[in-house]
Amino acid sequence: MKRILKILMIVLLVAAVLGTLVYLWNKSKTKPVKYETVQLERRDISKKIIINGTIEPRNEILIKPQISGIITELYKEAGQNIKAGEVIAKVKVVPDIAMLSSAESRLKTANISLDRATLEYERTKKLHESGVMSKEVFENAYSAYLQALEEVSIAEENIDIIKKGMSKSTEAYSNTLIKSTISGMILDIPVKVGNSVIQTNNFNEGTTIAAVANMTDLIFTGKIDETDVGKVKEGFNLNLIIGAMQDEKCTAVLEYISPKGVLNSGATTFEIKAAVNNVENLFIRSGYSANGEIIVDSKQNIFSLPESTIEFQGDSTFVHILDKTKENEQNYIKTHVLTGISDGIFIEIIEGIDSTSVVRGKVVTK
Repeated sequence: MKRILKILMIVLLVAAVLGTLVYLWNKSKTKPVKYETVQLERRDISKKIIINGTIEPRNEILIKPQISGIITELYKEAGQNIKAGEVIAKVKVVPDIAMLSSAESRLKTANISLDRATLEYERTKKLHESGVMSKEVFENAYSAYLQALEEVSIAEENIDIIKKGMSKSTEAYSNTLIKSTISGMILDIPVKVGNSVIQTNNFNEGTTIAAVANMTDLIFTGKIDETDVGKVKEGFNLNLIIGAMQDEKCTAVLEYISPKGVLNSGATTFEIKAAVNNVENLFIRSGYSANGEIIVDSKQNIFSLPESTIEFQGDSTFVHILDKTKENEQNYIKTHVLTGISDGIFIEIIEGIDSTSVVRGKVVTK
C-alpha cells in the first residue's frame, strides 16, 4: 500500500512539472500579429489650416471722466445697450483745497476792485452830469466798473466749477455727467458708487467708467504659424467654430496678416484678423474662444487611405500590401506609393497600388 502511494505521488509530481513546462512553453511562443485591412476609397479631401483665437469687438471704447471726484450714481449695467450721449454715471467733484483757496482769494480781490471801481464810477457820473467832468473820463470809469463786475462774475463761476464741477453758464456742458461717446453694448463697468475716479489728461490715463463696443462689428484674432503663413492671404474665407456655440456656424474674411512675427516658446507666429460675418442674429460674447479653419487646397472624389496606414521614410512613402499568394496568413509586401493631399486623417494615393489592393491597417490582436 505504501509503495502504491509513493508511486502515485511521483506520478502527480511529474505531471505537475510537465504541465508547468507546457504552460511556460506555450506562453513563450510568439503569436502571429493580426491587422485590420483597408482598401482604397474615393472621398473628398480638404487641406485645412487651423488657427486658435478669440472673437472680440473691432473697437472697444473706454469711457473716462474729464474731472476727478467720487461716483455718486450709476445709471447703467454691463450687458445693456446704450446710445451715444446717454448718461452712464454721475461724479461728485472733490474740491482741490489749494485751488479753492486761490479761487476764493481771487474773488475777494475782485470784490475789492469792484468796490473801488463802483465808487469811481458814481463820482465821475455825478461830475459828468454837473458838467465838470469830461465824457471821455466818465466813459473810462464806466468801462472800468463793467470790467470789475465781469471779474467778480468770473471769480464766482471759477469757485462753482472747483466745488461742483460746473457753473450756471456751463451747466449744459457739465463734466459731472459721464456720457457714452458711441452707440453699442456696455461690456463692463469696473467702478461702483463711492469709488474715487481720476480725470484723463496728458499725464494720466484716467479711471475707466465703462467699456462700450458695437457687438455687430466683430473680428476674429489669432496666431498663425510661420510654416502656414505663406499659404494664406487677405480675402481668404474662414469657417469659425466657437467653443461655447458648437451648434452655430460663422464665417469670417481674412483682412489682416501681421508683417512681423513674434517668437513664442520656440515658434514664430504671426497675428491675423478676420471680419466676422452675419452676427446680427447671434449673441456672441466678447472674448469667446474659437477655431478658424482655412481651406488652402481641396480635391473631390479621389482615391485615399487612412494616413495611419502610411509609413514615411525620408521623402518616400510606403504601404504594406497583403500577399494574396499565401492563403490563411497575413503576410504583407512593403510597397512604395505616391501620395498627394492630406487632411491629417486621410491621404490621397496617386499611384503605386490599385483599388483591389488590401492594405495593412492597425493591429487588432497580438
